[in-house]
Amino acid sequence: MRRASSFTSSVLSRTFSTVHDGRAVNLQPRLLQVALFCSGRTNNSNSRHRWFSLLLDSFSKCSAQSVSLGLAGVVASVATAASVYAKEPPPVEIMPKEVVLYQYEACPFCNKVKAFLDYYDIPYKVVQVNPISKKEIKWSDYKKVPILMVDGEQLVDSSAIIDQLGEKIIPGKTKTSGADEDEETKWRRWVDNHLVHVLPPNIYRNTSEALESFDYITSNGNFSFTEKITVKYAGAAAMYFVSKNLKKKYNINDERAALYEAAETWVDALNGRNFLGGSKPNLADLAVFGVLRPIRYLRSGRDMVEHTRIGEWYSRMEEVVGESSRIKA
Repeated sequence: MRRASSFTSSVLSRTFSTVHDGRAVNLQPRLLQVALFCSGRTNNSNSRHRWFSLLLDSFSKCSAQSVSLGLAGVVASVATAASVYAKEPPPVEIMPKEVVLYQYEACPFCNKVKAFLDYYDIPYKVVQVNPISKKEIKWSDYKKVPILMVDGEQLVDSSAIIDQLGEKIIPGKTKTSGADEDEETKWRRWVDNHLVHVLPPNIYRNTSEALESFDYITSNGNFSFTEKITVKYAGAAAMYFVSKNLKKKYNINDERAALYEAAETWVDALNGRNFLGGSKPNLADLAVFGVLRPIRYLRSGRDMVEHTRIGEWYSRMEEVVGESSRIKA
């Protein structure tokens, strides 16, 4: 709610900058934020009246025409912003009746599937798989995650899941041109073949970051108390050494530099667009966002946003993907 209010106040403050007798009349952004905060936090009519009076007072020296034009601009600007940053739920008649995702909370491939489900507003249940026993998926011949059950049908492999589910729920989606389709496919492959391999050496770069990561994993995973302690410390130590082997395997000399380079490569691919898909995310946008989402607020993710240009795109993706459509147990 706070993020939405800040975004809307920015639109309002720009739109309410009108011209009166050749001079700009600017409504203070802070006043708008206060007004929006009050309107979002209370239903008290007196409170609303007080901040609305302040708004009117700010316009006391403006002509009626400039105010009406400003108000019209607000409506148009907010409507445009809402249309850009909106989910794309499928028609009700083709919405799957039951969707269950078997996952590890911090798995980048699982989060890629979740980003797709969240963006298309498909309700789903989550089953956290214990990475030690994997008892939750013993019924399946496929022993990896993610596994997505859609109305009783098992789908596996994150990219294949997205392709197959996309065919089911977006049958009327306009076909892109060959060049656009190739670009989307190219960057989806880049996510699977490059970006995901840069993440482990960064997440488990040193013992403190490895412990931070496993604290997140065990806090959100399906573990008993004893398993939480064992997995957190033994897992962090194991993955610290595994990450060193991954650095050699993928020829990564400086893990942070590799992460920053990947982030900048993605921003360059956007080429000034809000999303790779243009005004709305395409499957490549959702893939990049999905694999980065579990690290965003870890040390590695914070460093990435601080030292590269990816932050603005990531914030737009957070806005458009929105809240999870996961069904709470």
